[in-house]
Amino acid sequence: MSKETSLLTSTCRGGKQGLFKGTSIKNVEAEGTMPSVAAYYSGKSVLVTGATGFMGKVLIEKLLRSSPNVKAIYILVRPKAGQLIQNRVENMVKCKLFDRVREEWPNFHEKIKPINAELTQPELGIAPEDAAELLSEVNIVFHCAATVRFDEPLKLALWLNVRATQQLLVLAHQMQHLEAFIHFSTAYANCNRKHIEEVVYSPPMEPKKLFDLVEWMDESLLEEITPKLIGDWPNTYTFTKALGEYLVQQEKGNLNIAIIRPSIVGASWREPFPGWIDNINHFNGFLIAAGKGIIRTVKCNLEAVADIVPVDVAISLSLAAGWYTAFHRPKSMLVYNCTTGGMNPYHWGEMEHDILAAFKRNPLEEAFRIPGGQLTSSYLKHQFRTVVSHNIPAFLYDLYLRLTGRKPRMMKLLSRLHKSMSTFEYFSSCTWEWSSDNTNMLLNQLSPKDKQLFCFDVQPLNWSEYMENYCLGAKKYLLNEDMAGVPAAKQHLRKLRKIQYTVNTILLVIVWHVFIARSTVAQNIGSFVVDLSSKFFNYFRRSNLLRY
Repeated sequence: MSKETSLLTSTCRGGKQGLFKGTSIKNVEAEGTMPSVAAYYSGKSVLVTGATGFMGKVLIEKLLRSSPNVKAIYILVRPKAGQLIQNRVENMVKCKLFDRVREEWPNFHEKIKPINAELTQPELGIAPEDAAELLSEVNIVFHCAATVRFDEPLKLALWLNVRATQQLLVLAHQMQHLEAFIHFSTAYANCNRKHIEEVVYSPPMEPKKLFDLVEWMDESLLEEITPKLIGDWPNTYTFTKALGEYLVQQEKGNLNIAIIRPSIVGASWREPFPGWIDNINHFNGFLIAAGKGIIRTVKCNLEAVADIVPVDVAISLSLAAGWYTAFHRPKSMLVYNCTTGGMNPYHWGEMEHDILAAFKRNPLEEAFRIPGGQLTSSYLKHQFRTVVSHNIPAFLYDLYLRLTGRKPRMMKLLSRLHKSMSTFEYFSSCTWEWSSDNTNMLLNQLSPKDKQLFCFDVQPLNWSEYMENYCLGAKKYLLNEDMAGVPAAKQHLRKLRKIQYTVNTILLVIVWHVFIARSTVAQNIGSFVVDLSSKFFNYFRRSNLLRY
């Protein structure tokens, strides 16, 4: 075992001194050595924005588990729903996501240091004494915070996704020991292009000019002209993320910065365990609605690539990018397209089969209907199925709730789902090509051990297995359903199947008597079918008697 490997092993087992703890990058380079990714973060102070969000939590967990000797993880948190920031952090670390870290390092939460902040406020709302600590301590910044709502009003999206980034950069320029700044964008920031390189594209408007415009403009007027301002971007989210990238490039100065562009971020692939997910945003909400039998039709292109990237892949790439950016200090800012379509494509049509098969094996509890339905690219088919398979059943169910003295809810739920589906339709109907030269280069820079510990190579990803775990994760972690309840859930589906057959039979009888039975031709056809069925029945009965 080499000296470096031995020391790294000691670090990962909880040794008091990390491999390069307290050692500056310049000293490491002078000695001609290069730490592993995990060893690099030992003894470092890290700042994470958006830490209570999906990706932020996974980043913190991965950093604590892979580099337990990290000095401190500062997180920007705001009070929410009457909760103090300390309460929010306490609730966060109780999450099942941190179970593996908790087993190995019970006091891991002592590494997490919350800072009261508000991204929409001047100077991020950080108190002077907290800002002073950040300026003197932080070595690496991971900027994950953003609004991910597609239909966010332009002003709020601009403040959260662009202005907050600008103010964080101002803070970063004053940090005395900053080695790397990693900015999280999205692969769809430039979705108005079909082929997207790992470069920052110039937006149609300077961010600062747009700041000035929204500052004085009436909100109703701004809402009216938003479609013209965002141009061929499909929503304010992708538009402001593109502006954010451009602003980072314009104001980076001498900072060592990299941009990470994940596509549709999905459940974990491997770490900390398969299928972990904690939010119902967009795709996850559709997944649950499909498993519950609420959604029966989705408009999309079955041949289009469903560019889903597991959250642990995106986080491993970002941590590796932080390591590479700090040590190599590239002359130009590197952009990493974190996507799967180019290396391991998976199509929406394939996903349809995998999801329905997964929910058949492990159904969700108390399903509204049997999971089923179909994806279609036809507008007319989709609209017809929406009326027949969504609206009518929801209306009848709400009517039943009213008659039994309960509050109707299904039509309201479907309205929200339809709105969300319409905003997501753009991404499920197109296929993009993303270059991945920088991502491949970074992968090749890793040692064999780092490639295992910080895996972002998606070629071995088995999509059917991944979607199976994704559906199980939605059941266990989003809906908190116990796997012991699967037999009862299957029994419930059998009950629903009987109800469905009964209702279909009644409808068929009604249609027959009202529209068909009065016709002489229909009566003759009916008699012929009955007579033919009787002959077949008698034939098979005689065959069985002769056999015995």
